[in-house]
Amino acid sequence: MYFDSFSEFLAMGGHGLFVWLAYAAFVIVLTWNIVAPKIRRRQVLDAATRYWRREDVKNARAQATEVPLPLAEQND
Repeated sequence: MYFDSFSEFLAMGGHGLFVWLAYAAFVIVLTWNIVAPKIRRRQVLDAATRYWRREDVKNARAQATEVPLPLAEQND
């Protein structure tokens, strides 16, 4: 399609609002499809890191509070 001026190009023969809104919606959805998985990946990695740190602390506390058995009870 041929336009005589930039304002006619933006107006798109009276349909410019719908055309540019469609382009904007496309860009928003495309951006969200790229950004959302990265955000979710970061959340999952952070949750896994917190979990393993808690497990390490729990194991360290359990090992620190263990009292060795006397030799007589170890052989049983």
